Amino acid sequence: MTELVHYDLEDGVARLTLDSPHNRNALSSQLTAELHESVRAALADPNARVVVLTGTGPVFCSGADLKEQRARNAPPAGARDGSSGQGEEPAGRDTAPNRPGLPTALIDVLTMLWDASKPVVCRVNGPARAGGLGIIGACDIVIARETATFGFAEVRVGVVPAVVAVTCMPRMTQRASLEYFLTGEAFDARRAVEIGMVNRAVPDDELDAEIDRYVKMLLLGAPGAQADIKKITETVPSLTRDEAFRSMLELSLARFASEEGVEGMRAFLEKRKPRWVT
Repeated sequence: MTELVHYDLEDGVARLTLDSPHNRNALSSQLTAELHESVRAALADPNARVVVLTGTGPVFCSGADLKEQRARNAPPAGARDGSSGQGEEPAGRDTAPNRPGLPTALIDVLTMLWDASKPVVCRVNGPARAGGLGIIGACDIVIARETATFGFAEVRVGVVPAVVAVTCMPRMTQRASLEYFLTGEAFDARRAVEIGMVNRAVPDDELDAEIDRYVKMLLLGAPGAQADIKKITETVPSLTRDEAFRSMLELSLARFASEEGVEGMRAFLEKRKPRWVT
Protein backbone atom coordinates (compact mmCIF):
# COMPACT_ATOMS: atom_id res chain seq x y z
CA MET A 1 0.00 0.00 0.00
CA THR A 2 1.40 3.38 -1.03
CA GLU A 3 2.07 5.81 1.82
CA LEU A 4 -0.21 8.86 1.56
CA VAL A 5 1.22 11.00 4.37
CA HIS A 6 4.96 11.50 4.80
CA TYR A 7 6.59 12.37 8.12
CA ASP A 8 10.01 13.99 8.17
CA LEU A 9 11.89 15.49 11.11
CA GLU A 10 14.84 17.82 10.66
CA ASP A 11 16.29 20.60 12.81
CA GLY A 12 13.38 20.57 15.22
CA VAL A 13 10.72 20.76 12.51
CA ALA A 14 8.29 17.90 11.86
CA ARG A 15 6.94 18.14 8.31
CA LEU A 16 3.73 16.29 7.50
CA THR A 17 2.97 16.07 3.79
CA LEU A 18 -0.27 14.88 2.22
CA ASP A 19 0.72 12.92 -0.89
CA SER A 20 -2.38 11.65 -2.69
CA PRO A 21 -2.39 13.78 -5.86
CA HIS A 22 -4.52 11.30 -7.82
CA ASN A 23 -7.59 12.45 -5.84
CA ARG A 24 -6.35 15.96 -4.97
CA ASN A 25 -5.28 14.91 -1.47
CA ALA A 26 -8.86 14.01 -0.57
CA LEU A 27 -9.50 12.81 2.97
CA SER A 28 -9.86 9.12 2.26
CA SER A 29 -9.94 6.69 5.16
CA GLN A 30 -6.31 5.73 4.49
CA LEU A 31 -5.03 9.29 4.24
CA THR A 32 -6.95 10.37 7.35
CA ALA A 33 -5.65 7.40 9.34
CA GLU A 34 -2.07 8.11 8.27
CA LEU A 35 -2.49 11.81 9.04
CA HIS A 36 -3.76 10.86 12.49
CA GLU A 37 -0.66 8.77 13.14
CA SER A 38 1.70 11.41 11.77
CA VAL A 39 0.18 14.18 13.89
CA ARG A 40 0.30 11.95 16.96
CA ALA A 41 3.95 11.10 16.25
CA ALA A 42 4.92 14.75 15.76
CA LEU A 43 3.26 15.87 18.97
CA ALA A 44 4.84 13.03 20.95
CA ASP A 45 8.35 13.54 19.55
CA PRO A 46 10.43 15.63 21.99
CA ASN A 47 12.74 16.60 19.12
CA ALA A 48 9.88 18.18 17.17
CA ARG A 49 9.53 21.83 18.20
CA VAL A 50 7.34 23.00 15.32
CA VAL A 51 4.92 21.12 13.06
CA VAL A 52 4.49 22.09 9.40
CA LEU A 53 1.58 20.58 7.48
CA THR A 54 1.37 20.76 3.68
CA GLY A 55 0.49 18.83 0.53
CA THR A 56 2.04 17.70 -2.72
CA GLY A 57 0.74 18.48 -6.18
CA PRO A 58 -1.38 21.49 -7.19
CA VAL A 59 -4.05 21.02 -4.48
CA PHE A 60 -3.68 21.22 -0.69
CA CYS A 61 -6.78 19.18 0.16
CA SER A 62 -10.08 18.77 -1.70
CA GLY A 63 -12.03 17.62 1.36
CA ALA A 64 -13.81 14.32 1.81
CA ASP A 65 -13.28 11.50 -0.66
CA LEU A 66 -16.81 11.58 -2.08
CA LYS A 67 -16.48 8.30 -3.96
CA GLU A 68 -15.51 6.56 -0.75
CA GLN A 69 -18.25 8.33 1.22
CA ARG A 70 -20.87 7.32 -1.34
CA ALA A 71 -19.79 3.68 -1.25
CA ARG A 72 -19.74 3.66 2.56
CA ASN A 73 -23.21 5.15 2.87
CA ALA A 74 -24.86 3.14 0.10
CA PRO A 75 -27.67 0.74 1.15
CA PRO A 76 -27.01 -3.00 0.94
CA ALA A 77 -27.43 -4.66 -2.45
CA GLY A 78 -31.11 -5.15 -3.26
CA ALA A 79 -32.29 -2.50 -0.81
CA ARG A 80 -33.70 0.67 -2.37
CA ASP A 81 -35.84 3.56 -1.15
CA GLY A 82 -39.29 2.22 -0.47
CA SER A 83 -38.38 -1.38 -1.21
CA SER A 84 -39.83 -2.45 2.12
CA GLY A 85 -43.09 -0.71 1.28
CA GLN A 86 -43.05 0.97 4.70
CA GLY A 87 -40.50 3.73 4.17
CA GLU A 88 -38.23 2.48 6.98
CA GLU A 89 -34.46 2.46 6.79
CA PRO A 90 -33.41 -0.62 4.73
CA ALA A 91 -32.66 -3.67 6.84
CA GLY A 92 -29.02 -3.93 7.82
CA ARG A 93 -28.34 -0.21 7.31
CA ASP A 94 -26.29 1.19 10.18
CA THR A 95 -28.19 4.11 11.73
CA ALA A 96 -26.14 4.52 14.91
CA PRO A 97 -24.71 8.01 15.52
CA ASN A 98 -21.16 6.64 15.40
CA ARG A 99 -21.55 4.75 12.15
CA PRO A 100 -18.36 4.60 10.01
CA GLY A 101 -19.75 7.19 7.59
CA LEU A 102 -19.19 9.94 10.14
CA PRO A 103 -15.66 11.43 10.05
CA THR A 104 -14.67 10.52 13.59
CA ALA A 105 -11.04 10.02 12.56
CA LEU A 106 -10.98 13.53 11.08
CA ILE A 107 -12.44 14.90 14.33
CA ASP A 108 -9.54 13.30 16.20
CA VAL A 109 -7.04 14.89 13.80
CA LEU A 110 -8.61 18.34 14.09
CA THR A 111 -8.72 18.05 17.87
CA MET A 112 -5.05 17.07 18.11
CA LEU A 113 -4.00 19.94 15.84
CA TRP A 114 -6.10 22.47 17.76
CA ASP A 115 -4.98 21.28 21.19
CA ALA A 116 -1.32 20.77 20.24
CA SER A 117 1.10 22.29 22.74
CA LYS A 118 3.49 22.92 19.84
CA PRO A 119 3.05 25.57 17.14
CA VAL A 120 1.40 24.14 14.02
CA VAL A 121 2.03 25.91 10.71
CA CYS A 122 -0.02 25.15 7.61
CA ARG A 123 1.68 25.60 4.24
CA VAL A 124 -1.19 25.91 1.78
CA ASN A 125 0.31 24.85 -1.53
CA GLY A 126 -2.95 25.10 -3.49
CA PRO A 127 -6.75 25.06 -3.35
CA ALA A 128 -8.53 23.83 -0.23
CA ARG A 129 -12.14 22.76 0.05
CA ALA A 130 -14.45 21.50 2.80
CA GLY A 131 -12.47 19.21 5.13
CA GLY A 132 -9.25 20.77 3.89
CA LEU A 133 -10.45 24.05 5.36
CA GLY A 134 -11.19 22.24 8.61
CA ILE A 135 -7.51 21.30 8.78
CA ILE A 136 -6.46 24.86 7.99
CA GLY A 137 -8.74 26.18 10.72
CA ALA A 138 -7.18 23.83 13.28
CA CYS A 139 -3.64 25.12 12.62
CA ASP A 140 -2.08 28.07 14.45
CA ILE A 141 -0.40 29.92 11.57
CA VAL A 142 -1.47 29.59 7.93
CA ILE A 143 0.59 30.76 4.97
CA ALA A 144 -0.94 30.37 1.51
CA ARG A 145 0.01 30.93 -2.07
CA GLU A 146 -1.78 33.90 -3.59
CA THR A 147 -3.16 31.59 -6.27
CA ALA A 148 -4.76 29.23 -3.73
CA THR A 149 -8.55 29.25 -3.51
CA PHE A 150 -10.85 28.18 -0.72
CA GLY A 151 -14.45 27.07 -0.47
CA PHE A 152 -17.09 25.36 1.64
CA ALA A 153 -18.72 23.48 -1.22
CA GLU A 154 -20.76 21.11 0.95
CA VAL A 155 -24.08 22.88 0.41
CA ARG A 156 -23.81 22.32 -3.35
CA VAL A 157 -23.81 18.54 -2.92
CA GLY A 158 -26.59 18.54 -0.35
CA VAL A 159 -24.54 18.31 2.84
CA VAL A 160 -23.30 20.84 5.39
CA PRO A 161 -19.90 22.03 6.69
CA ALA A 162 -20.71 20.73 10.15
CA VAL A 163 -17.49 19.20 11.47
CA VAL A 164 -15.22 21.77 9.80
CA ALA A 165 -17.31 24.61 11.27
CA VAL A 166 -15.90 23.73 14.70
CA THR A 167 -12.38 24.81 13.70
CA CYS A 168 -13.23 27.39 11.04
CA MET A 169 -15.85 29.53 12.75
CA PRO A 170 -13.56 30.64 15.61
CA ARG A 171 -11.17 31.98 12.93
CA MET A 172 -13.77 33.67 10.69
CA THR A 173 -16.23 36.49 11.19
CA GLN A 174 -19.81 35.30 11.64
CA ARG A 175 -20.98 37.09 8.50
CA ALA A 176 -18.23 35.48 6.45
CA SER A 177 -19.18 32.07 7.84
CA LEU A 178 -22.80 32.55 6.80
CA GLU A 179 -21.85 33.91 3.40
CA TYR A 180 -19.55 31.10 2.37
CA PHE A 181 -21.36 28.24 4.13
CA LEU A 182 -24.67 29.23 2.48
CA THR A 183 -23.40 29.98 -1.02
CA GLY A 184 -20.54 27.54 -1.43
CA GLU A 185 -18.75 30.26 -3.39
CA ALA A 186 -14.98 29.93 -3.71
CA PHE A 187 -12.81 32.79 -2.47
CA ASP A 188 -9.19 33.71 -3.05
CA ALA A 189 -6.26 33.87 -0.66
CA ARG A 190 -6.50 37.62 -0.16
CA ARG A 191 -10.11 37.27 0.93
CA ALA A 192 -9.08 34.37 3.20
CA VAL A 193 -6.71 36.76 4.96
CA GLU A 194 -9.46 39.38 5.31
CA ILE A 195 -11.87 36.99 7.04
CA GLY A 196 -9.24 35.40 9.29
CA MET A 197 -8.77 31.96 7.73
CA VAL A 198 -5.20 32.71 6.59
CA ASN A 199 -2.38 34.76 8.16
CA ARG A 200 -0.45 35.60 5.01
CA ALA A 201 -0.96 35.22 1.26
CA VAL A 202 2.30 35.39 -0.66
CA PRO A 203 3.41 35.01 -4.28
CA ASP A 204 3.84 31.37 -5.23
CA ASP A 205 7.62 31.60 -5.47
CA GLU A 206 7.86 33.13 -1.98
CA LEU A 207 5.85 30.47 -0.13
CA ASP A 208 8.77 28.41 1.15
CA ALA A 209 10.77 31.47 2.18
CA GLU A 210 7.81 32.75 4.20
CA ILE A 211 7.32 29.35 5.84
CA ASP A 212 11.02 29.28 6.76
CA ARG A 213 10.77 32.79 8.20
CA TYR A 214 7.93 31.78 10.51
CA VAL A 215 9.60 28.52 11.50
CA LYS A 216 12.79 30.34 12.47
CA MET A 217 10.83 32.80 14.61
CA LEU A 218 8.91 29.99 16.31
CA LEU A 219 12.10 28.12 17.14
CA LEU A 220 13.30 31.18 19.10
CA GLY A 221 10.42 30.88 21.55
CA ALA A 222 10.43 28.79 24.71
CA PRO A 223 8.38 25.59 24.21
CA GLY A 224 6.58 25.81 27.55
CA ALA A 225 5.77 29.48 27.04
CA GLN A 226 4.36 28.74 23.60
CA ALA A 227 2.14 26.00 25.04
CA ASP A 228 0.82 28.45 27.64
CA ILE A 229 0.26 31.14 25.01
CA LYS A 230 -1.99 28.76 23.08
CA LYS A 231 -3.98 28.17 26.27
CA ILE A 232 -4.26 31.93 26.84
CA THR A 233 -5.84 32.55 23.45
CA GLU A 234 -8.33 29.76 24.12
CA THR A 235 -9.17 30.68 27.71
CA VAL A 236 -9.21 34.48 28.02
CA PRO A 237 -12.13 35.17 25.63
CA SER A 238 -14.41 32.95 27.74
CA LEU A 239 -13.62 34.72 31.04
CA THR A 240 -14.96 37.92 32.54
CA ARG A 241 -12.46 40.76 32.77
CA ASP A 242 -11.86 40.22 36.50
CA GLU A 243 -11.53 36.44 36.05
CA ALA A 244 -9.10 36.98 33.20
CA PHE A 245 -6.92 39.38 35.22
CA ARG A 246 -6.77 36.97 38.18
CA SER A 247 -6.01 33.95 36.04
CA MET A 248 -3.44 35.72 33.90
CA LEU A 249 -1.67 37.23 36.92
CA GLU A 250 -1.22 33.74 38.36
CA LEU A 251 0.12 32.49 35.05
CA SER A 252 2.44 35.47 34.65
CA LEU A 253 3.98 34.97 38.09
CA ALA A 254 4.35 31.24 37.44
CA ARG A 255 6.10 31.85 34.12
CA PHE A 256 8.57 34.36 35.61
CA ALA A 257 9.46 31.79 38.29
CA SER A 258 9.60 28.86 35.86
CA GLU A 259 12.81 27.23 34.66
CA GLU A 260 12.28 28.71 31.21
CA GLY A 261 11.59 32.17 32.62
CA VAL A 262 14.70 32.15 34.79
CA GLU A 263 16.85 30.83 31.94
CA GLY A 264 15.44 33.29 29.42
CA MET A 265 16.06 36.34 31.61
CA ARG A 266 19.54 35.12 32.52
CA ALA A 267 20.38 34.55 28.85
CA PHE A 268 19.12 38.03 27.96
CA LEU A 269 21.27 39.67 30.64
CA GLU A 270 24.28 37.56 29.69
CA LYS A 271 23.75 38.36 26.00
CA ARG A 272 23.60 34.73 24.90
CA LYS A 273 21.02 32.39 23.43
CA PRO A 274 18.72 30.56 25.87
CA ARG A 275 19.13 26.80 26.07
CA TRP A 276 16.11 26.03 23.88
CA VAL A 277 17.66 27.83 20.89
CA THR A 278 20.09 25.56 19.05
